[in-house]
Amino acid sequence: MAIQGKVRAAVTSTISFLAMLALAASAPDVAHAQQWKPVKPVEIVVGSAPGGSPDVMARLVQTIFQSSGLVASSAVINKPGGANTVGWAYLNQYSGNGHYIATYSPTLLGNRIMGITELSYTDFTPLNILAREYVVFGVRAESPITSLKDLIARLKKDSQSVSFAFATARGNHNHIVLGMFLKSIGIDPKVAKAVVYPGGGPALTAVLGGHVDVYVASPRSLLPLQQEGRARILAMSSAQRQPGALAELSTFRDQGVDAVFFTWRGFMGPRGLKAGEIGFWDATFSRLTQSEEWKKDTEKQFWNADFLLSAETRKHLDRENELVRGILTDLGLAKQ
Repeated sequence: MAIQGKVRAAVTSTISFLAMLALAASAPDVAHAQQWKPVKPVEIVVGSAPGGSPDVMARLVQTIFQSSGLVASSAVINKPGGANTVGWAYLNQYSGNGHYIATYSPTLLGNRIMGITELSYTDFTPLNILAREYVVFGVRAESPITSLKDLIARLKKDSQSVSFAFATARGNHNHIVLGMFLKSIGIDPKVAKAVVYPGGGPALTAVLGGHVDVYVASPRSLLPLQQEGRARILAMSSAQRQPGALAELSTFRDQGVDAVFFTWRGFMGPRGLKAGEIGFWDATFSRLTQSEEWKKDTEKQFWNADFLLSAETRKHLDRENELVRGILTDLGLAKQ
């Protein structure tokens, strides 16, 4: 027994020594991963043309990267086309490379569900969600539609009597809120008289010109016009009234309609990013969202701060994917 005890002790000591050697050997790799940072210019890929919300966010982030020194060198690269699929396909070429990040939104989920692309959110590395943006229904000031109650009454009398304008693609967040609204008031979302425009500008022009009845868009598109007396906002898709400049806007829920949804905006990397690269972007965006410049600009854009790190973002995407799938099925758009 004494000999067995000595042997066991010797074996245990040897295993411990070997474990220490293994840990020491791996330490440089761990340290290297934790200390990863870009060694060449970072490309911030935007899958749409300059001027839209994704581009605005990307350029704001790039400006703060430079002014704060968070990232030594970066550039915004616009790759418009195919409801963002061109830009995301471009990002997908750089597997395992933390020097490439891209803006994204629920459109990434919808595109896959609708069969527009084979790329899914699981094909990328979600890095964060930075902000959320609600959807509003608005009409021109001269519109005979005076309230959400009035709009509902008109639709229930004749579902084709009211037209809706939004940008930039079927199945996006604007279309989702429209579908939720119609389903909540007992109208088949598939019969909506929806007109899709290539950009927010043409859609707004059509509504202000009286060619389309209701504009489905972001608060930043309509609130300034309401303040000028040129438009009237009927409802917003938040769960409750929001503070600040949005405080004057009544929600769908306030008015008995179950249409709560927001488009989230953030950044993702290509598939295969290592822990060190994800850690760098977690820390970098954490510091960015704490900056006064970021806080001022999010308020200016009527965005709501909603910062999630990479791990939390992946869980959010899993839940959101099922929600979006259900709504797109109601709209008759789901194919996957």
